[in-house]
Amino acid sequence: MLKDITLGQYFPGKTVVHRLDPRTKLLMTVLYIVALFVAQGWIAYGIVFAFLVMSIALSRIRPKAVLRGLKPVVIVVIFTAVLNLFYTGGEHVLVRFWGLTITWEGIQAALFMGTRIIMLITGTFLLTYTTSPIALTDGLESLLNPLKKIRLPVHELTMIMCIALRFIPTLIEETDKIMSAQKARGADFESGNLLQRAKALVPILVPLFISAFRRADELATAMECRCYQGGNGRTKLKVLKFAPRDGAALILGAALVAATILLKQLG
Repeated sequence: MLKDITLGQYFPGKTVVHRLDPRTKLLMTVLYIVALFVAQGWIAYGIVFAFLVMSIALSRIRPKAVLRGLKPVVIVVIFTAVLNLFYTGGEHVLVRFWGLTITWEGIQAALFMGTRIIMLITGTFLLTYTTSPIALTDGLESLLNPLKKIRLPVHELTMIMCIALRFIPTLIEETDKIMSAQKARGADFESGNLLQRAKALVPILVPLFISAFRRADELATAMECRCYQGGNGRTKLKVLKFAPRDGAALILGAALVAATILLKQLG
């Protein structure tokens, strides 16, 4: 299960999606999320889904990697769908049992909510798949630059985000190694009730926290040795510049939002 967590992983490539400016990809992700939450009805969801499939195809990310990243959230999707199935009222009642009612509107709400969560996670994961943490940090810092006028530490906040994304795969790999070592010593993480499984995780959490604190201390020492003083006076190795393809991508994202809003108005 740990190997299926792909958040923070970056798949290098030279596709048109990889070459987009990180600011463009951030704005496109925001537009995609807006369109996804505005969408109502299967036609609107179909348009958003087609946009997502086109983005994955252009990025040349293997569908297997995308599907693998969805495995850890299957339980969340099922739980959300079940809640919408039983707690959404409607006029068209299909089944009644044990005080629970299933309506046609509840089935539609469950399908819509499950589809929305899957598409939301897939779209946001695609951002990290095609953008390195450093480029993502530079793009976010550039977009948040106006907030520096109100003395918001934009550079420090984006640096924290970059470090967090960078170390997610590292911590997952460290956790997998610790679990393998504990299993070799006879530890059992799969049998027993929920409380017993939670207690079995204690031998994993303690060395994992120690390793995380050690890595944080080593990183802080390395940054101090390199005279890191925050964002004051720092320059960029790669200056971000918008290209015509970025403008075309933003127009496409705006058209997606406009289409979903229009379909919602038309009912």
